[in-house]
Amino acid sequence: MPSHHPIPSTMQAVPLLVRRLLENGMRLHGGSEVVTATGTGTGTRSADYARVGRNAAALAHALAGLGVGHGDRVATFMWNNQEHLEAYLAVPAMGAVIHPLNIRLFPDQLTYIANHAEDTVVIVDGSLLPVFSALLPDMRTVRHVIVNGEAESALMPDAPVTVHDYRRLLEGRPGSYDWPDLDENQAAAMCYTSGTTGNPKGVVYSHRSLYLHSLGISLPDLMNISARDRLLAIVPQFHAQAWGLPYAAFLTGASLVMPDRFLAPAPLARFIAASRPNKGAGVPTVWQGLADHVRQHPGADISSLEEAVVGGSSCPPSLMRTYEDELGIRLLHAWGMTEVSPLGALARAPEGTEGEDAWRHRLSQGRFPAPVEARLIGQDGAVLPWDGLSIGELEVRGPWITGSYHLDDDPEKFHDDWLRTGDVGTISADGFLTLTDRVKDVIKSGGEWISSVELENHLMAHPAVAEACVVAVPDDKWGERPLATVVLRDGSGTTHDELRRFLAGKVAAWQLPERWALLEAVPKTSVGKFDKKTLRKQYADGELAVDIVS
Repeated sequence: MPSHHPIPSTMQAVPLLVRRLLENGMRLHGGSEVVTATGTGTGTRSADYARVGRNAAALAHALAGLGVGHGDRVATFMWNNQEHLEAYLAVPAMGAVIHPLNIRLFPDQLTYIANHAEDTVVIVDGSLLPVFSALLPDMRTVRHVIVNGEAESALMPDAPVTVHDYRRLLEGRPGSYDWPDLDENQAAAMCYTSGTTGNPKGVVYSHRSLYLHSLGISLPDLMNISARDRLLAIVPQFHAQAWGLPYAAFLTGASLVMPDRFLAPAPLARFIAASRPNKGAGVPTVWQGLADHVRQHPGADISSLEEAVVGGSSCPPSLMRTYEDELGIRLLHAWGMTEVSPLGALARAPEGTEGEDAWRHRLSQGRFPAPVEARLIGQDGAVLPWDGLSIGELEVRGPWITGSYHLDDDPEKFHDDWLRTGDVGTISADGFLTLTDRVKDVIKSGGEWISSVELENHLMAHPAVAEACVVAVPDDKWGERPLATVVLRDGSGTTHDELRRFLAGKVAAWQLPERWALLEAVPKTSVGKFDKKTLRKQYADGELAVDIVS
């Protein structure tokens, strides 16, 4: 008779840990390098992964000497640079938790986050010390500040904590560390959401989730990362772990190219010319600014770039085509969020598709990798089919997706153990996600939905429009109607009436906005997304000069 007893596994129980990513990059890819921008973006400094690994060990010894122990939070207030990478590796590998602070948040949000996370040590770039100094008195749990770079403790003579210089703190420390074996489900890192509604919420990543995410995004149909690549990490390390690039680089051996604080189009273009990355990642506003700069300065050399991931918000199709047709660079649409570590989908056209069929896939938010399960939920709570037509809220689950928030109970964000993303869209039969809006941004006009994203994409295809943002505003007759706000390119005399006629034929007549406003710049969130909450408030407060066009 056959046995009904389960067969025990004979696999070795080796935990998936950040220390193994560090050791892999240091030993097998010690010659790969991290390049950091210096000066005005024209200069560079570099260190190979073997040196980065030794520095990470020295940093771990230094932090242990300051009393950092198992599970303690070590925050960073830094740009993307070599030392930030060293902290990314050292802190979780020693059993503590790395916590990048979003340097672009409002002061009260930053101090709330640091106190909520109970950060004990903060590593700060010298160029950011004047900003950080004003925050420190309200950070109740911080005991040590480590300053990296040109500014030292002299700028903080009245600091209520002990201030150290990064370089001097590491001097003389051993270049190796007895990295502990940890539970792979232990916390390794944490990031906070941008807090567009209420206080920011903490997402805690485990060693296992970071390791699996690094493997996942390196796959050919996702970011396709290997030791042959040089990755330009424009997306900040405080924005959902730089979309996983630092850890994926040490997993695969890809070199990292870090722009530090030089993110404006001109210095960024100079840095690209000097460091020669072939792949990159950033939000649409960065790629739009870089494209405009190259148009205006034909001598700018970004020719080393072959492809770049664009995420954070929907990328206008016109921008993707501009990069492809004029610059020879392929932009790859991606979808994700802090709670998803962050990558949830990426849009590469399926094998065998060409022309507009390929573009149809590429203009979506992408296809889900195997570890990310997805479903759409209709307004009645029913699960909707993947037919490319049924519109619902996207819910996801998987091994690198959060199941709760740090010290915060938010049951509205979870549905039967699935994460409610707040994104609305469709999924095709072959698993490509197309988002039409955020739940909070959908325009509900006369019982029908209008996609603000679709209107924005059409408007930004007009040659006179630099930026376009569409929001819902109250309307006595229809409940809500779209308000179209636009930023025109320099020298353009295009009128709102002309823009409305440009939209006609591209969307149904009843979707055409009647309300228009001209802006000098669209307000943006701390991670570069259009800040629609601020726009709606400006409209409600009568701060916008609105034209009525019909």
